[in-house]
Amino acid sequence: MGNLTLEELSGRTIVAANNLTLKRGQEAFIAPPSYAIAEAYFAPNTEWPRVVLDGDTVVGFIRGHFDKDSPQPEFQSCIWRIHIAAEAQGQGVGRFAVESLAAEARSRGFDQITVLWEPGDDSPGEFFHTLGFVDIGETRYGETIAALSLA
Repeated sequence: MGNLTLEELSGRTIVAANNLTLKRGQEAFIAPPSYAIAEAYFAPNTEWPRVVLDGDTVVGFIRGHFDKDSPQPEFQSCIWRIHIAAEAQGQGVGRFAVESLAAEARSRGFDQITVLWEPGDDSPGEFFHTLGFVDIGETRYGETIAALSLA
C-alpha cells in the first residue's frame, strides 16, 4: 500500500465504503458497512466512523464506539466494525485502522479497546491476536471478547 490516511466518513466516501469487497467467507462474520454507517449517525457523540484511503481509493472502513458511561465495560471503548477490501488485506491496512482507532481511544482517556467476533475458520480472531488483543471473555451468544491494552 502507498500512503495510508484516515478520513471521516463523508458523502464522497460513503458509497466506496459500502462497496468494499471482502474475501470469500468473511461476509458471514460481519454486517455490511451500510449497517455500520447508518448506525453511526444515531449517536454522533459516541460513534467514530472513518475510511482508510490509499491515495484517493477507499480500501477500508472502521467504526469505533466510545462511551465511558456504558454499563458493559466491553462497549466503553471498542471496535464496532472493521472492513478491509479483499485486495488490501495483508498489506497493513487493518493494522493502520486499528492503530488509528487506538490513538483516538487514548486521546479520549481510555486505557484499552475491545473487539468482539464470532469464532470460526474465517473469523478475524487471528488478525486481532496478531495485533496484541487478548481474549477476555465471551458473550452470551458465543462471541469472543478481546482487549488491547493502551497503557
